[in-house]
Amino acid sequence: MLLVLAALPGLFWEGGPDTAPALRDAGITQIVVPAAKTSSWQSVSGISVTGGDVQKAVKLPVPTVNYRMDLGSASRSPWLVTNGWQFVRHPGATFYYDVPGAQAAVAAAEAFCYGGTAWIKTDEAGLKPFAKMLAFLRGIQAEDMPPVADIGFIDDGTGAAGEVINLMIRDNLLFRVVKAPDPSLKLNVRLGTKEYPVEEAKNPGGVAHTIRTNLTDEKRSLRIYGTTVVVGRLTGTGGRVRLQLINYAGAARKVSGMRVRVMGEFPKHHAVADDSTGVELMDYTVESGATEFTLPELKTFAVVDLSR
Repeated sequence: MLLVLAALPGLFWEGGPDTAPALRDAGITQIVVPAAKTSSWQSVSGISVTGGDVQKAVKLPVPTVNYRMDLGSASRSPWLVTNGWQFVRHPGATFYYDVPGAQAAVAAAEAFCYGGTAWIKTDEAGLKPFAKMLAFLRGIQAEDMPPVADIGFIDDGTGAAGEVINLMIRDNLLFRVVKAPDPSLKLNVRLGTKEYPVEEAKNPGGVAHTIRTNLTDEKRSLRIYGTTVVVGRLTGTGGRVRLQLINYAGAARKVSGMRVRVMGEFPKHHAVADDSTGVELMDYTVESGATEFTLPELKTFAVVDLSR
């Protein structure tokens, strides 16, 4: 995964200047509009406007959780709709979300977490949640640190490989895309080998499970307990790491009592979340080469900085 500096997502707005009061009321001061509408906004004060063409952007689905209660299964595990794999596969691209309502805040958090340029279209119900998340993101100090990786994944560009990348992100298996096996990593994966046959690649979930088994949980740099709807992204260098946590269920379903394990001993810590000015990490322990703590509650997005 390429090193990128976190960028603030922009609001893509198709409304005319008559909607300016609604934007101001939500706290929006910058928007991206279709290029043909930029001139009509020039006389509007208090709102900075730039033009954009969504036809040239990579279109992303609404980040959310599908609980799939209509399916009969032993686990009833929710299905996460995440887009981190798209950011990994298309570094340098412009991304476009069309997200109604409060999930616009989740989209903003996801775009910030993975970096790159992202435009988020939402409706009036989504304006305030989006603006509130944007205000929170604006207050986070940028950290220029590379992603932490346990796995080297050789991406052949196929749909199956893309889905494996997607599932590794969803399952919090930390990896980076490599062109050839990297001996410095704990595990290297190439589809089509004896370990990961082409036929098995038709079942990406099975491949992701094999990858986790071969890596082993004991060697994972990040483990999250007590929830299946939170995705973490870990970056770090020089005795410091940053963990970003996204609750894909959003504010409608807060996650409580989530336990986190990060490989490495980090006695110092600082955490912030989108629904609080400060977060106290509970049951914080540093021992046996790992740091563990409990995040009492996660609304949508949290950032935890750990250091030695």
